Amino acid sequence: MSSDYAKQLGAKLRAIRTQQGLSLHGVEEKSQGRWKAVVVGSYERGDRAVTVQRLAELSEFYGVPVQELLPGGTPGGAAEPPPRLVLDLERLTQVPSEKAGPLQRYAATIQSQRGDYNGKVLSIRQDDLRTLAVIYDQSPSILTEQLISWGVLNPDARRAVREDDAS
Repeated sequence: MSSDYAKQLGAKLRAIRTQQGLSLHGVEEKSQGRWKAVVVGSYERGDRAVTVQRLAELSEFYGVPVQELLPGGTPGGAAEPPPRLVLDLERLTQVPSEKAGPLQRYAATIQSQRGDYNGKVLSIRQDDLRTLAVIYDQSPSILTEQLISWGVLNPDARRAVREDDAS
């Protein structure tokens, strides 16, 4: 693995870990010692090569698809990554349940599947947004606007939905 690629991969690993509010020692504690802080840190710095198997295990531990951990396909990251769809779970609790009930149940199901109970934010995929749009009987773009108006979704999500509509 080239040094530059290893550093880019490490930066992605670090970004996912910090997004989840975990320190290196927090990873070790949450994994009950399976992931040693020193090993994860060396992956993040690009000092140590990570095998495909270990990368798959890390992606499962973090509850993200493997492709989220891989550096972009363009050299130097020239292409801007699509904005992430991140639900603000704390704000979601403030939305009346007659409006947000289906979304709350859907988010709880994803959290259960991932074993991710940080309770603050939850990353969802484009497919999740499309599924939610069916549940709410709205188009993904209209649902996105509604979630933004509730304060549950960042306004940057509009760009992700436009890019998805274009493809």
